[in-house]
This record gives sequence, structure tokens and C-alpha cells, in this order.
Amino acid sequence: MKVSISGVRGIYGQDLTLNEVSRFSSLFAGVAGEKCIVARDTRPSGRIISQVVSASLMSAGVNVYNLGVAPTPAAFREARKYGAGVMVTASHNPLEWNGLKFIVQGRGLFEEELARMLASQPAAGGFGTEHDAGTAYVDDVAALIGAGGAKVAIDCGGGASCGYAEQLFKKLGMKCISINGVPGISSRGPDPTADELADLRSLVKSSNLDFGFALDPDGDRLVVVKDGQKLSPDSTMLLCIARAVEMGVKNFVSSIDSSVAIDRYVKNRGGRIEHSKVGEANVVKKMLETGAEAGGEGSSAGFIMPKFNMCRDGLLAAGTIATLDKKMVADCLAFASQFSQIRSKVPADSSLHAKVIEKLPDMLKAESAELIMGDGVKAIIDDDSWALVRPSNTEHAIRVSVESKAGRAESLFKKMSEKVQRAYDEIK
Repeated sequence: MKVSISGVRGIYGQDLTLNEVSRFSSLFAGVAGEKCIVARDTRPSGRIISQVVSASLMSAGVNVYNLGVAPTPAAFREARKYGAGVMVTASHNPLEWNGLKFIVQGRGLFEEELARMLASQPAAGGFGTEHDAGTAYVDDVAALIGAGGAKVAIDCGGGASCGYAEQLFKKLGMKCISINGVPGISSRGPDPTADELADLRSLVKSSNLDFGFALDPDGDRLVVVKDGQKLSPDSTMLLCIARAVEMGVKNFVSSIDSSVAIDRYVKNRGGRIEHSKVGEANVVKKMLETGAEAGGEGSSAGFIMPKFNMCRDGLLAAGTIATLDKKMVADCLAFASQFSQIRSKVPADSSLHAKVIEKLPDMLKAESAELIMGDGVKAIIDDDSWALVRPSNTEHAIRVSVESKAGRAESLFKKMSEKVQRAYDEIK
């Protein structure tokens, strides 16, 4: 089981037991206040886990407002009204996994808040009540980004965005074809970044659609298909940033593993961009500190507009991109194509992550112009090239991300992965 600012995740019935769900929910009750929204994605274990979450919160005196099956962004948006929320999901992890995302003040827990929660005693001794809840999330997204004339396909992967996505594009005045739109039923895997998305790519190409959009089970992660091909997460993020610039946004935050292209695009248009540690909550924290109006994680195409929603919002990102004109899309993709990113991982037991990271600066300093610490190790190779090695918050793996000019990224990734594997082998 993994516990981090990304939430609690594990394999249901193995490390993520109902006892653990109850324990974490009772701990969260101590910081939730009087009211808490609860929602879930479409995983098979979602219903029983959400029932345990609700019961644990109510036993601590918290009133539960049940949103049922709903995307994570809708739960975050509603949590602003209620003060707190719990989203039952394991995001893009395999379906046998599940987990809990904790929401306070419309955002995820920061690192220090998570530490305090975990060090506290479970709350108990109350009689909360349960109520059904609804959401105006789709109307709110449509009102923010306006209408457009694009023709799109949407693949919700049988997840919590089923119905929500189709309603959104209808409100935006766009032609929308839906596949994998029945909750709990999907022809593909839960992680659209890893899946080939063969059905969606074929549909976009054969029907001459402007875009295809694929979402993960809880709707915070987006993959874009253009001309029958998947776009990289950084290209997707750049399209969102370009639309935000059109909307008048000047101040941005992106995670430390985002593309150089995003930085240059913002700065070339007179904007300011700062960087955060990887992780949705870290991006949001930096946004609040700097007053940034938009940004996100290039590695997950996790677009965030904090005044609207303080989480990665796949439906907001999809609608935002779909309202761009064709020339802007072409210009952004041409600009992004100068750079190539590779992101993967080296399997490694979580208990050894810190020791591996400690060894890396000495192994990387000879070939690096600069080393940036604080979120793993980021080696700046030159103006166009970098490598980031950091422990995963959600898996037993060390993540290796690199970027360089097209054609050079492969060799850089191979070299960095070999160094990480060697460091891990030396301490096993």
C-alpha cells in the first residue's frame, strides 16, 4: 500500500483492506469538519469501500453528502461547498487497485497536513447523517471555457466520466461520438497513457474528427488523439497553456518534470512560469503561493486552473483544447515537436528509494551543468536537455524522466536508467 499526497492506494483485499479504509477515513474525519462529500469511480470495489468511508465518517460525527459515481474533478469542485471530500479511486492504476483521495478546502492534502493526519488518533463517537448530493460541474466547465465547433470523440474507459463528458461537449455545441461510455465496461485498460487506444485512434482517423479524448477511471488524467495518433502529455499540456494564454492568463506553475517547450511558450508571450515538485498537491501549493492562474503537470497532462478547481481536471483540459482554433493547435504541436520526452520507471522496493536517490548526485555530477535537489535529483544537461530521477508516490518504482532535442532523448534515457539500476543493484 502506498500513502502519499496522492492519497492512499493499494490492491483491494490484500494491503488495502476494509479495516485500513475505515482507519484512514477515521483519521481524516479529524480534519474534515462537519460536512464531507464522498464520491467514487466505477471500480468493482468502489461501492463497498465508499460505504465504509461514509460509515467511518458518520461514526465520527461528520455529515456525509454522497455524490455517487462521479469524476474526481467534480468531487473536488463540490468539496469547496462542503469543506472536505473523499474520492474513492486509484486513478489510472489497474482495476484490482483502489484508494482514497482526501480533499480539504477544495484541494488535496499538503505534505505537512498529511503527516499531521497520520500522526493523529482516529476520530469516533458521533452520529453523522448521510444525504444524496448533486453537482453543477458540467455547467460550470462549459461556462468557463465557452462554445466551439470542433468534432470530437470521447473514450471514458467505462469510468466515472461516463455521461459527464458527453453532456459537456453537448453544452459546448460540439459534435461528440462516445466509445466505452457505459460505466464499468471498457475495451481498454484503465491507464490511457499506457494503452494503445486503438479504437479511439481508428475512430478519429476514419471519421475525420478534430480530436479524440481518452480519460482514466476517475477523469483527472487525459490523453489526446490527433490525426489518429496519441499526443505526448507535454504537448497536451502545451495546448491547455496556449488556451489559457488566450484567456488572458499570465502567471503559471508547472511541475519540475514538464517540458522545456512549456516554459519557452509562456515566456515568449510575456508570461511568468515557476516550478514545483512533482505531484498535484505540490503544484497547487506553489500556485497558491505565487498567485498562478493556471498550469499543471506535463508528465500527466494534468491541467489545473486553481480558481476553478484545485486538481488535475481531464474534462476541463479536453474542453479547453477543443475550443482552440486549428492554426493555434498546429503551431503549438510544431513548437512542441522540437523536443522529445521519455518517462518510464525502474522497479524498486519503496524501502530502498531514499538510498538510491542518495547515490545519484555523485553518479551524475560529471555530466551535468546543474543538479537540482528537493524532488529526487534533476540533472540539467544543457539548455535543451534534462533528466529527473525521483521515487514514485504510488508504485514500488523509481521514475526516470528525460527530455532532449528530438533524436537525442533515447540515448539519454538509456544512460540514466542504467545508472539508476546500477545504484539499486548496489544497495539491494
